[in-house]
Amino acid sequence: MAETQSWMEIERNFLTDNREQEIAFNSPREYQPQEPNGEAVLLVHGLGDSPYSFIDIATHLQNIGYLVRTMLLPGHGSKVGDLKLVSADIWQESVEHQIKLLQQQSDQVWLGGYSTGANLVTSYALTDPSIKGLILYSPAFNASSKLLPMAKYVQYVMEWADQDPENNYLRYDSLPMAAAASYYETTKRVQEKLSSIKNYNKPVFMLISEGDTVVDKSFAVDQFANRFSHPNSQLVWLGSNPPLKERTVAYDMQLPALRISEGSHMGGLFSPENPEYGVNGKNRLCNNGQEQKLEAKCLGGAEVWYSSYGYVEAGKIHARLTYNPYFDESLTKMDEVLSVH
Repeated sequence: MAETQSWMEIERNFLTDNREQEIAFNSPREYQPQEPNGEAVLLVHGLGDSPYSFIDIATHLQNIGYLVRTMLLPGHGSKVGDLKLVSADIWQESVEHQIKLLQQQSDQVWLGGYSTGANLVTSYALTDPSIKGLILYSPAFNASSKLLPMAKYVQYVMEWADQDPENNYLRYDSLPMAAAASYYETTKRVQEKLSSIKNYNKPVFMLISEGDTVVDKSFAVDQFANRFSHPNSQLVWLGSNPPLKERTVAYDMQLPALRISEGSHMGGLFSPENPEYGVNGKNRLCNNGQEQKLEAKCLGGAEVWYSSYGYVEAGKIHARLTYNPYFDESLTKMDEVLSVH
């Protein structure tokens, strides 16, 4: 943590006057339990994101006895251009290094990941039988974009897959094409690992939003149904139409009282009370795939509804849904998976 924070002081492109807070939000962190249960969890954020992604989940795990660490993937926490310098190899090696360090503290280690982070921890867990199980939020085992496989080649002629103003101190808003190619490589690797096994017989908690437009939801569900075979594994489906009946609980995400139209890729991670992303959070994500004039109104403080990226409905302005209205219920299901011995 100290090394990373010293590095950030020099390398980070600060977006606010509160440098100390930006560094804290983007730093790796250890959560020491008051009453340790002897088990530990490593949590890995997604592409363009930060360890803050897991602040609410990590705090909960700490409170019930787990030693928790959230790591910072290389290329993150500084400036978006640094994502051009990394690769799937660098990310995977970094994750493995942190796992080895945590295994020095506990021989009962769980791995958790969000999106690309879920790919990295799953690829590792399938090779190390000592890992207790997996906690997967919006796993990005397969991308929804059909153009992604081309990123490997396009990066040499096109620098950015997406370029937006950088104004979120918790994550990047832009994506270099090289980083998109590295993400695609993580999907290929986790798919190869998954296809090489008949089943993974450790407990798996998986959360997916029905409205998620970023990842291939059906592929992740298929892996849960056919390869994650432990009877106590649980799929939390944020939506009304779950694709599975067994080991699955679904929650209705059409919630007009909360102005929620549907769930989102990142929405499962945060509590409604989160000060940045919760119901009254400071951080409103208006870059949501709608017309510029609606985005401008959103940024101007107009009343908004909440959805996944790209959701449009006549007469409504939509910001990204950044919290889980069923956060406590989801954690209860996660705890059931973790309590299996």
